[in-house]
Formats: sequence, structure tokens, C-alpha cells
Amino acid sequence: MPRLRINHRTTYTYSQPMAFGEHRLMVRPRDSHDLRLVSAELRIVPTPTLRWIHDPFGNSVTIAEFSEMSTELSFESEIVIERYPDDTTSLEIEAYAQSLPFNYLDTELPDLAPAIARHDSDPFGTVDLWALGFMAPGGPTDTLSLLIRMTESIKNDFTYLAREAVGVQTAVETLNLRSGTCRDYALLMMEAVRSLGIAAHFVTGYLYDPALDTGNGGGSMDSGAATLGAGATHAWCEVYLPGLGWVSFDPTNGRYGSEDLIRIGIARAPEQAQPLSGLLNGDPSTALGMDVQVSVTREDG
Repeated sequence: MPRLRINHRTTYTYSQPMAFGEHRLMVRPRDSHDLRLVSAELRIVPTPTLRWIHDPFGNSVTIAEFSEMSTELSFESEIVIERYPDDTTSLEIEAYAQSLPFNYLDTELPDLAPAIARHDSDPFGTVDLWALGFMAPGGPTDTLSLLIRMTESIKNDFTYLAREAVGVQTAVETLNLRSGTCRDYALLMMEAVRSLGIAAHFVTGYLYDPALDTGNGGGSMDSGAATLGAGATHAWCEVYLPGLGWVSFDPTNGRYGSEDLIRIGIARAPEQAQPLSGLLNGDPSTALGMDVQVSVTREDG
């Protein structure tokens, strides 16, 4: 099974010493049948007091509390994992859900209902109409085919624009702009499938791209072969399909399935799955910059 090392470092610099409020990090994955956490190390400067909690979705969240002032604030996470990718192509959706529209079983619906509820208002039905455009006219629509076509459409018909600003565009904004980041695309697809009565949630994590893995014979970030979203934190969505369970769809790259996607956290909404968030006690104009570096490399043996 592939073993991957993920190093994620975020550094903030300031022109004068600053005091820092509480910060929350979501950088540690959960062990599951498709992922095993081999090791995890967290280095933070200045040194804080740490504690860990599980959020409402069961994600592991690190809470850092600072007492020391500094002109630099640095977070570095390094984890090693083993991947056991699911081969969803060899499985089948339950017969009752193979075509749209369908209804989830009564035993599952209460737990899936929050993942079906819409995140943003859509007063003019903009997202609804876009999603209905993937339905076959006058008859049932193959569920998996629709999801794949929707994933590929976002990849092919929209312009990917990296954005460091905090926040996520609404699905309507992304449709109107025809551009966005991976988190914008994830929310758009979530809202579109939810409009069709399908459960979806947001995923934050990382993306392994062999083209960026110099230790594995790959190229560099300037090679032009990099998958979109690699070299940074990544976001995608998972859709609940009876018989398959939660299946990954990465609209940024037009792919489905868990291969090369490293899930760290899941949530009903993007703002609930931020890799790093926190408070600054001081004048924000003293900020000199932020640097984020992410590397995902394969380790053989």
C-alpha cells in the first residue's frame, strides 16, 4: 500500500511583536479502512499550550493557546500515512438509487438530512436550473453518470483561480463568475447535488500529484504538469450513494474516487472544515505576509 509523507507549513510575519489568540488546526486524519495514520508531528513557534478535541463531525481538532508575543507565528504539521484506496468502480449502487430521482431509505434519511439541506439561499433557482441541466429529458437519469458529468463540467467549463483570501464563494457566485478555487467548486457541486435530493458534504485535505513528487522521480511545481490544487491544501466533496457509501468527487480536476485524495476533515459546510483559523490580538496592519508550503511525497518500502 502507498505510504505518503505530508508536510504542511504556514508562517505569518509581522513588523512588531504581536499577541496571538486561540488558534484551531485540522491537520490530523482519522484512521479508517482506507487510511492508516503512521505518525504525526506538530511544530509551532512560539510554543503554545495544546489540547485536542473531536468536533461534531468526529474530526480531530488541535487547539493552540499562546502566552508569548512574537514577530513570527509558524505552524508545521508532518504526518505519514498509508493509503488503501477504495475501488468504487468494482461496486454497484443499490438498485433503487441507480437512477434519479430516488429517495434514501427511512433508516438512513434522518442521519443524511443535514447533508441534503442547502447551505446558501438560491432565490432565483440558479443552482437548481444548472443541476437540472444534467438530467435526461423525459426519463430517468443514471445517478453515477450525472455526478461524473457534473464533476467534469466544472473542470472543463470553469476557470480555476487560486485565492488566498478567507472565505468561500456562494454556489450562485461561482456559477455567475464561472471561476473559483477548489473550495468554491466543492461547494457548488454540493449545492447542485443537494438540489436533486442527494446528500453531500465538504472535505478538506491534500492531493498527491506524482508530477510534484521530486523524491519519486516527478517534476517540479513549475513543470506545468501539476494537478490543480496540488502543492496546497485541497478541497472536494463526498456524495452518499447507497451501496457505495461516501464517494469522493473532485470537481477541480474532474475526477471521482479516492485515489490521490488524502482526507483530513469532513463537514456539512466549508467554514466548519478550515485547516487553520485563529485570532490576532493587535494591529492587523503590522502583518508583513503569509507563506504556505505543502508537500506530499511517496515513500517506498
